[in-house]
Amino acid sequence: MRIIQTIAALQKELAPFRGKNKTIGFVPTMGALHEGHVSLIDMARIENHVSVCSIFVNPTQFNDPKDLERYPRPLKEDEALLKKAECNILFIPSVQEMYPGGDYTTLTEDFGNLDKVMEGKARPGHFAGMITIVSKLFNAVKPNNAYLGSKDFQQLTLVKYFAKKHNLPINIIGCPIIREADGLAMSSRNRLLSEEERKRATLIPQTMNKVKEMWGTKSIVEIKQFVNDEFTKDGFLKLDYFEISYADTLVAVEDMPQTPKGALNVVACIAAFDGKIRLIDNIMLA
Repeated sequence: MRIIQTIAALQKELAPFRGKNKTIGFVPTMGALHEGHVSLIDMARIENHVSVCSIFVNPTQFNDPKDLERYPRPLKEDEALLKKAECNILFIPSVQEMYPGGDYTTLTEDFGNLDKVMEGKARPGHFAGMITIVSKLFNAVKPNNAYLGSKDFQQLTLVKYFAKKHNLPINIIGCPIIREADGLAMSSRNRLLSEEERKRATLIPQTMNKVKEMWGTKSIVEIKQFVNDEFTKDGFLKLDYFEISYADTLVAVEDMPQTPKGALNVVACIAAFDGKIRLIDNIMLA
């Protein structure tokens, strides 16, 4: 595995793979890698001639400075995991490389409703920073295919929208959520949980599975009340938001569709605080 730190060196390394019916697969990450990331690397490696993974903890997408400070950065562990996964290239640029001269100006992008709800509402400025670094990384790597996890469902939706809006010659491929044995969605933030917090975090996937069971038999109001009650009853996890939305527009589903079992593209999304750590998850309902 080649480890590269500058855009110029990266583009020189990738030059032989441009054109000639060869493809570049790219997995952008912020490090603290786990088996969910490995599943993305596996797809990038299998479906392309060369696989690239980036690790960059992007300062402009953290609206809470303390969240940025405590974000895990186990680089040596990440390198070992990527080597084992047979990733071809690891791109680990510095902040100076990605934001030359300390210019942290973010893109002003009109996403319509997509960035006004859920994560956008809870974390002001987050998506502006996210799409800025994604754009910078896409320009640096110029991949044919980019692989993103579906756990960050809203982020995936925005990146797909951005690529389509700007006619980027990149296929944005959403990959399934990889879960722990107890159902918790794999996340870099999970390693920040105490043993007790980690046990309590299973309430999130358990609640979402019950929501899926209720879908089509209970009203939206009843489902939302159930979720609120579950987190109130727990007393430790604090619910940030729970929404049921149409997956392509992220517009909230106000009334149960006429044919709920056959309705397409409906997703339930959740965010909750487990101690100081904020976790997100989602599940497709129909």
